[in-house]
Amino acid sequence: MQQLASYDYIVVGAGSAGCLLANRLSRDPGNKVLLLEAGGPDDYFWISVPVGYLYTIANPRTDWCYKTEPDAHLAGRSIHYARGRVLGGCSSINAMIYMRGQKEDWDHWAALGNRGWSWDEVLPIFRSLEDYEHGARDGYGAGGEMRIEDPRVHWEIIDAWRAAAAECGIPPIKVFNTGDNFGCAYFQMNQKRGRRWSATNAFLRPVMHRPNLTIMTGAEVARIRMEGREAKGVEFKHRGRKFLAEAKAETILAAGAIGSPQLLQLSGIGPARLLRTFDIPVVHELPGVGENLHDHLQIRMQYKVKNAKTLNGSANSLWGKAMMGLEYFVFRTGPLTMPPSQAGAFAKSDPSQPTPNIEWHVQPLSLDKFGDPLHAFPAITPSVCNLRPSSRGWVRIKSPDPGSYPEIKLNYLKEEADRRVAVEGMRFTRRIMAAKALAKYEPEEYRPGMSIQDDVALAKAAGELGTTIFHPVGTCRMGNDPLAVVDEELRVRGVGRLRVIDASIFPRITSGNTNAPTYVVAEKGARLILRGAGLA
Repeated sequence: MQQLASYDYIVVGAGSAGCLLANRLSRDPGNKVLLLEAGGPDDYFWISVPVGYLYTIANPRTDWCYKTEPDAHLAGRSIHYARGRVLGGCSSINAMIYMRGQKEDWDHWAALGNRGWSWDEVLPIFRSLEDYEHGARDGYGAGGEMRIEDPRVHWEIIDAWRAAAAECGIPPIKVFNTGDNFGCAYFQMNQKRGRRWSATNAFLRPVMHRPNLTIMTGAEVARIRMEGREAKGVEFKHRGRKFLAEAKAETILAAGAIGSPQLLQLSGIGPARLLRTFDIPVVHELPGVGENLHDHLQIRMQYKVKNAKTLNGSANSLWGKAMMGLEYFVFRTGPLTMPPSQAGAFAKSDPSQPTPNIEWHVQPLSLDKFGDPLHAFPAITPSVCNLRPSSRGWVRIKSPDPGSYPEIKLNYLKEEADRRVAVEGMRFTRRIMAAKALAKYEPEEYRPGMSIQDDVALAKAAGELGTTIFHPVGTCRMGNDPLAVVDEELRVRGVGRLRVIDASIFPRITSGNTNAPTYVVAEKGARLILRGAGLA
């Protein structure tokens, strides 16, 4: 094993969190920083084109291509579980939707005893990172690295859906992200002039020239090198050779909700029974490592429509494809700038909920499953999801081999409360689709179909239609209880010089897309590291 020169900080994973951390930690020229990424560079053509997620997800060049374990309440199905395996991580392949979460989400984190994580405390961090295309207004910041722009294409059928939602008590609003997302609006996105604005664009590319920052792609980390209960660096493979890199100050895992717990377990930090199963010496027993996995499950109801233009028609026509391509490359507008979902809405599934607990992602298209061709008929897909699921799963190694994928078990819809919210969300969707504003489009429920009416049948249909929105969190959660993995400063409990800074530390999932909250976790984590080192 070849010994590399020592570094002050080693960051494992160059995704949303890792790119920001590398930027901040290398800002002081006295800090020597190593950033390791298992994937390759982000030079693939389809990464920068917003609609390119169709070609980056399920592509081994950019996606880990995980599979979940079969879930009993999802009709026994296993789901493709995309995670970015490229510079920029998931920010290079995701939906680009900018969502802070709601005030209640962050205040819940703080109420668990995590000081410094309330909405009022993280909001200034959001604003410091934001670069809103209209300047510092609508509650956003300006001048930061995270570019936020309005959509560059609109659809008449989506405008009608918003009007129908208003008829059902969900008012139109200009923007989300004010703390209470109740309402319906077009999503705003991390794009810049019609191109994806990833973590690489925002945080890494501007600082790649720094002589104190080393970036290695194709670097597959095998384990954390431990000395007693103190992290000393990492062992990794690069171009067929094994290396050891020493971290004099701290080792930071930013490998995400799947990768970070897997690395901890491979390094002897995790549930003792699991580690002993694979003859991995127990360095430090932390039973919560890999537990508390949860995600947003979307129920993809689909409706045929008439008298409306949808993406199904344009994408299934050679002329339509040509015109979309021409519009994009000439004006940087049109359907090729689309995220997977155009508009969203937040509401309560029932009046007893303290804040909105369901969200719709509305798409002017339909298909059987991701990767399949669009249907030949015009249609829209209003997907509804439970923002605060109670079902929990896990990430657990299945082998001591670092190249072997872990077991990813979500247990979607296992809890009766989640099945109830799924049914309520589906009924709410039907009320919206039956509203007067959509009448001229003659919507016809294609899936699951109006023959399915009672709660038991709807819950079964939810399991058959439900799929991930790719928001896994919680597997190294922050807290003070026996199952917490990191403390409020993101230090691994009971282990020295080791932190986890990514979406795995979420105690509970935030309301909506998780990329922007992950940036805030990374920014706050970087400030905590530098403050502790006397450099902030």
